[in-house]
Amino acid sequence: MSNRTAMTGCLPAFGRHRGYPPRYGWLRKVYDALLQDPAALRRPDATVVLGVGKSMVPSMAFWSQAFGLAARNGQDLVPTDRARWLLEDETGADPYLELDSSLWLLHWWLVSAEQCHVPSWRYLFGYSPLSRSSRAETQGRLAAAAEAAGHKTPAPSVLASDIACLVTMYAPGDHTAANIEDELSSPFRTLHLLDSEPPADRTADRSHLVALLRTAGRHCPAPVQAYASLDFAARTAGAVAGSISLTRLVSDPLGPGRLLLIGTAGLRRALHQVADRHADLAVVQSGDGQETLVYSCSPALLAEDVLADAFPVLRSAPSSASEKRSSPARS
Repeated sequence: MSNRTAMTGCLPAFGRHRGYPPRYGWLRKVYDALLQDPAALRRPDATVVLGVGKSMVPSMAFWSQAFGLAARNGQDLVPTDRARWLLEDETGADPYLELDSSLWLLHWWLVSAEQCHVPSWRYLFGYSPLSRSSRAETQGRLAAAAEAAGHKTPAPSVLASDIACLVTMYAPGDHTAANIEDELSSPFRTLHLLDSEPPADRTADRSHLVALLRTAGRHCPAPVQAYASLDFAARTAGAVAGSISLTRLVSDPLGPGRLLLIGTAGLRRALHQVADRHADLAVVQSGDGQETLVYSCSPALLAEDVLADAFPVLRSAPSSASEKRSSPARS
């Protein structure tokens, strides 16, 4: 696929994670702190409030924005409607991110965002032509994609940091004592989206070879797959009733097939499963033999309804106009 559009819509935000992938508890800590004080992460006692080292504070601020859980308001950060929907203590869908559905949803929000904060992530999952590549190959492709998008080409050390962070975030560790802390603190590793293969020299960087596990999406809950499909349709096929082909959902670089590593058969099963419970959703075969996801109302609104299936706390929630629960689609 062409590098020309690979990072279109992405912020030139290379290396802003400071080398730290999102850890257990970080997103909730930032949310709680910002509810109390939008300037909390700029205060001298931010390390005390968040219970982390000084270098981790900007990383926590970055990830909260990258997932769409916090937004800039001048110099301050404020929680978004999405954050309230997910993390609010009493009414949130999953305040402590205990469900796998939450991690899959956060991954989708991260890499599919209209203003993506992680261009290296977007490229690897959506546009990389290879399922397995070396660190050097990946670094070269990222540099070319950044240049094609009009970004200032990041320094090799910054791109290397992005690749290492990706591997630490998603790939399982080697279970040695030296890696046990990273293993326990990296929630997204449970999704098994990446694998890393060290070279023969065991002291070398574990990100030497990076592999996308193309079948990983079969573990993604069906409601999240359907939500992502409708979310993608809302942004690309229009905001009213309509349809979108399964081929496009699976093959488009920004569709759920590539970003969630879901194959055609897996997505078909998930969509049929969800459609059985939603009268406004169906999977049909068009006249030319293509399978198509058909939705008889706004895909954005239907996506929110479908997502309720993934979170038990929402299943009995009222759906009246007076319901005050924030929408997960709004940021």
